[in-house]
Amino acid sequence: MELQLYKNYEEISWAAAYLVLQQVQRKPDSLICFPSGESPTGMFKQLVKFAQEGSIDFSQTNFVGLDEWVGMDKTDENSCTYFLNKHFFEPLNIPASQIHFFNAAADNLDAECNKMNNHISQLGGLDIMVVGIGLNGHIGLNEPGTDFKTYAHHSPLEPITATVAQKYFKQETIVTEGITLGLRHLAESKTPVLIASGTKKADIMAKALNGPVTIDVPASILQTLQNAQVFLDHDAAQKLLTHQS
Repeated sequence: MELQLYKNYEEISWAAAYLVLQQVQRKPDSLICFPSGESPTGMFKQLVKFAQEGSIDFSQTNFVGLDEWVGMDKTDENSCTYFLNKHFFEPLNIPASQIHFFNAAADNLDAECNKMNNHISQLGGLDIMVVGIGLNGHIGLNEPGTDFKTYAHHSPLEPITATVAQKYFKQETIVTEGITLGLRHLAESKTPVLIASGTKKADIMAKALNGPVTIDVPASILQTLQNAQVFLDHDAAQKLLTHQS
């Protein structure tokens, strides 16, 4: 695992976008997983800028969405899918044929998980999987207690995840379950990337990177991933650095 420290969120966003740029320049038909939420928004803005400048060409690149709130469809403005479309796919006019999302409103969620697993496998696996980290250490919607060997799955959300999720919603929305790529997808990705910023992430980053490797802190799996890239600003890394010193 390689830890990279930056002054602020803007520097993290540029670095993460540049990593994606290098990957797509090297392999135009890469398969990339993107998350929704605050952490990747700056990266998306920079990638859109790169594309508009002609520095990157996504015409052959395939994408998958990391996760979704169970019960929401792509037209729901609170959904992860809507967020990704708004901030990345639509500004670049990336066709739906190059994107695979979970249908979290489907009657058979197990079938949706199988579709995602098969899609990733058929395209040769993930070249880059970008994730953030929850305050409880979750990656995607892999909550504490999730087996590291799990592929795509759906499971109940912890109360803190359901509560924090409200900041992304335009109105109060009850969410109780998530569908997500698994921690094994992260482990098998050629380049797993975690981005985190701000003092609110300092405690969990210290647990994830300095504490024991345990399913109680899903992000601790990063300690075992040789190719993982962890991008933090100084606020998110402050307790990690204190511990190391």
